[in-house]
Amino acid sequence: MSTMYSYVLLLLLLFLAPTLQKNRDFYTFKVINIRGKLVSLEKYRGTVTLVVNVASQCGYTDGHYKALQKLQRDLGPYHFNVLGFPCNQFGHQEPNSEREIDSFVKKSYGVTFPLFSKIAVTGTGANAAFKYLTESFGTEPDWNFWKYLVGPDGKVVNAWGPTVSVEEVKPHVVDLVRKLILKRKEEL
Repeated sequence: MSTMYSYVLLLLLLFLAPTLQKNRDFYTFKVINIRGKLVSLEKYRGTVTLVVNVASQCGYTDGHYKALQKLQRDLGPYHFNVLGFPCNQFGHQEPNSEREIDSFVKKSYGVTFPLFSKIAVTGTGANAAFKYLTESFGTEPDWNFWKYLVGPDGKVVNAWGPTVSVEEVKPHVVDLVRKLILKRKEEL
């Protein structure tokens, strides 16, 4: 009887797997925030999101954090959010603890956008949400400050490496936010 049950279960999984896969998007994942609490990314559904793997000791740190905070201040939090994911995979440029990272970015850059726990963004140990981003866009981060633009539906719209400034990305973000606002007005 248990063999038959296993067989039926396997068949169900084979039929349901493609359906479950189709319904997956960035906002279906759960992550740990910088303070150690589990957060469902579902809370960001319906907004435009710029997901960035950040580092405190990178040559791109100063320019990116300043510009990301300005973008958050100018566009967020009702229609837009920057989500920062510290990562120590590239040049070991994020060696600090979550508490130290949080303190550093608040004191140095006045960061108000959400930060999450330090994660791996590439390889076999990569965080599942980042795996989704890289698989969706087809490009894996190869350094700090990769930026993934995620639409209100949780689908990846675009991605840029660290040599592309936040200022260059901003028109893409603004366009998506504008479309979101217009869509919401039409629904009223």
